[in-house]
Amino acid sequence: MSEMTRNALIDAARDAASRAYAPYSGFHVGAALLLKNGDVVTGANVENASYGLTLCAETAAVAKIANEGWIGELAEVAIVGGRPQGAALIGSEPVHPCGRCRQILNEAAERSRTDILVHCASGDGSAIATYRLSELLPAAFGPKDLGLIT
Repeated sequence: MSEMTRNALIDAARDAASRAYAPYSGFHVGAALLLKNGDVVTGANVENASYGLTLCAETAAVAKIANEGWIGELAEVAIVGGRPQGAALIGSEPVHPCGRCRQILNEAAERSRTDILVHCASGDGSAIATYRLSELLPAAFGPKDLGLIT
C-alpha cells in the first residue's frame, strides 16, 4: 500500500473515532478496514456500563464485514485512538489493538489468506507504527488450526 493510501486509511479511522461512544473512559478509538476491492469499512468503540460488554473499534468493524459476507476480503487495518479535545484527538503514542482484537483480526486475516498490515496511529497524528499481524500475534490460533483453511 502506498503512503498516501495508508494515510487515507488512518484518516478514515480517525473519522470513525469521532463517532465513538466512550462515556466511561473518554478514550475514543476508530478502526478502518481496507478490503481487497479497495472499499473501506469503519468501526468505533462502543462502551457499556458493564465494562466487559464494551466493543472495541476493531471488533465493531470486523463484525460489519462479517455481516456483509466480506470476512475473507480484509487487506489492511488502521487504528487511531486518543482523548477528544474539540474536533481533534489528543495523544502522541500509537494505539495498538488489544489481545482480543488481535485475535478477531486474525480470524478475518486467515479467511483472507493475508498476513495483513496493521497501522497503529496516535490521536494527534504525530506517530504511526506499522506491523504485520503475525508480529502482533505470533503463533496465532485460528481457522487453520481447526482444519478450515489449508
